[in-house]
Amino acid sequence: MIETAKPVRLAAEFEPADPKDRRRSRRAPVSFDARLGRGGLDRALCRVTDISMHGCRVQTYSPMQRNSQIWLTLPGHAPIVATVRWANDFEAGCEFETALDEAYFDQLAERE
Repeated sequence: MIETAKPVRLAAEFEPADPKDRRRSRRAPVSFDARLGRGGLDRALCRVTDISMHGCRVQTYSPMQRNSQIWLTLPGHAPIVATVRWANDFEAGCEFETALDEAYFDQLAERE
């Protein structure tokens, strides 16, 4: 008598990665004023609402363009070059060209 193999059923759970969790470093919800420029001497007030060592979310008074380069001046820091990675009306996500120092990030994250 020849035995035939019985089909085996395997079950696996699959959870796709949440795109919001692709970050290189932790984020902190914040709320403080900063200045941003798009070149030259123009500097406009903006509000930083979320920050990590590699980028931030800003609210502005004028629309931002995706992939544009800006200069962001955070409290007590020299201007930082950043690229606008996404923009939606008067809010944008920016990636810093050079990551923030961890101690400075911690200082910003703890601001009241």
